[in-house]
Amino acid sequence: MRDYDEITAFLGEWGPYQKMIFFLLSASIFPNGFCGMSIVFVADIPKYHCLIPGNLNLSEAWLNRTIPLKQGRGKLQHSQCRRYRLDVIRNLSATFADPDSINMSEVEQEPCLDGWEYSKDQYISTIVSEWDLVCGDDWKGPFAMSMFFMGVLVGSVISGQLSDRFGRKITLFATMATQTGFGIIQASSPNWEVFCFLNFLVGIGQISNYVAAFVLGSEILGKSVRVTYATAGIGISFALGYMVLPLVAYFIRTWWILLLALSLPGLLYIPLWWFVHESPRWLLSKGRVRDAEAILQLMAKKNDVIPPAVLFNRLELEDMMAKRKKSYAIIHLIKTHNIRVITIIVLLVWMILAIGYFGLSLSTPNLHGDAYLNCFFSAVIEVPAYVASWLFLRRFSRRFSLSGSFFLGGAVLLFIQLIPSNLSALATVLVMIGKFGATSAFSIVYVYTAELYPTVVRNMSVGMSSMACRFGAIISPYIFYLGVHYEFLPFILIGSSTILAAILVLFLPETLKTPLPETIGQMQKIKGFACRSTHINHEHLSTNGTAGEAITMVRKKEEI
Repeated sequence: MRDYDEITAFLGEWGPYQKMIFFLLSASIFPNGFCGMSIVFVADIPKYHCLIPGNLNLSEAWLNRTIPLKQGRGKLQHSQCRRYRLDVIRNLSATFADPDSINMSEVEQEPCLDGWEYSKDQYISTIVSEWDLVCGDDWKGPFAMSMFFMGVLVGSVISGQLSDRFGRKITLFATMATQTGFGIIQASSPNWEVFCFLNFLVGIGQISNYVAAFVLGSEILGKSVRVTYATAGIGISFALGYMVLPLVAYFIRTWWILLLALSLPGLLYIPLWWFVHESPRWLLSKGRVRDAEAILQLMAKKNDVIPPAVLFNRLELEDMMAKRKKSYAIIHLIKTHNIRVITIIVLLVWMILAIGYFGLSLSTPNLHGDAYLNCFFSAVIEVPAYVASWLFLRRFSRRFSLSGSFFLGGAVLLFIQLIPSNLSALATVLVMIGKFGATSAFSIVYVYTAELYPTVVRNMSVGMSSMACRFGAIISPYIFYLGVHYEFLPFILIGSSTILAAILVLFLPETLKTPLPETIGQMQKIKGFACRSTHINHEHLSTNGTAGEAITMVRKKEEI
């Protein structure tokens, strides 16, 4: 029986309709780049120290000595969370004109009872300075980032199921509206709690939009364009949006105005509803043959080609009607031995990838040099990474391309601890190479995962994989806080776990030059784990049946 690509071959691979879908869906990802990473500047921590009230009538010399000095990262710096007791300082200043004549180590200290004073050198305000997310409340900044990724986690779970049930198109536009609408409302957050809740909702829309656009484009476009779309298309569009972020943030230094400026462009995408259509693949998987035929005929008209008089023969229609009676849930991702092992490996790989990618992306303000330039370079490095992943996917094995990207990204991070402190710029270069590897892997893993799973559970599998990815993303803001104990510990953890992922990928089956599977039984077989299931069936049947019966039982076990 013909597969979908063979049935729709009359449309061509790169006609006017495919070009329109390619660019419109790629453009829909553009806001994800600056909205998803805006927290880098919105929640950045400006320099700060305890606020000293102006009514103490202290001389400038005594004002400069009200904040204790402490050793930090090899140099003396002012304490951020402690000050000398002001009543003691007032009494001492009345007796001694010169504070240098006093042994300040013997003066009692106290917390910042009057709040904090924040440097205005880089920001007018961030959520940290707005709500004093420092000292005892310093965990709230990373938690606000994690709330976004918690929303992304929930969005990954529900968007896949909603898209498989109600359609790719309606899910795409509903999640775009969620991201834009709540992003605008978030700019007026009255407190940290409301900000976190709205950040959670924005996260739901952000990833759901990305996954829906990825799957919709992958199913509409032909196999020769599919890889280009998933890498150079939506990937570079995301990177361009990411590059816009530091440019806008450089000119807008107030957090709520920045959020508003980044959210409003989402309204420009409303007209796309009348140009983007539902996936014929999904319609066929639901048994909606007439709707699928109508869209295919529209595509043929846009491409100026004449469709066949009969698109689907009687046997193909009967097969589609049979598929309509079957419902698929998350349990089908682990129901057979083959798909279960593939799912476990894929989930682990996605989770490790998120820790590396988001850990390196969110750490750009902590790197050597200007924060805006570092963020811009972190975004720019994604463009050659997406181009490289596109070339890898066109010319090389999916498994080796993904494994190689992981290995490159992980290996360079392990060398950072060997860089002398006076060559911090070189350490930044290695971080960017690590980001290059992680971005390439991210681009490849979307394509690879979509090709591993069949149409009936494809969107669900990508959604579940993305959900596992978000478990890693949720903890990524805290990864670099481990540097308090040992500066290079975050890079060691990310580097070693990324190399582990490179090894796991090698066990997955190859999908290069194979048609997209339509059913679970058509999936490629896992490498290195398939013998056990087959051995059990043969052992059972060696006393109960023939070899033909054994093959039949194995096939039934793999089919749904």
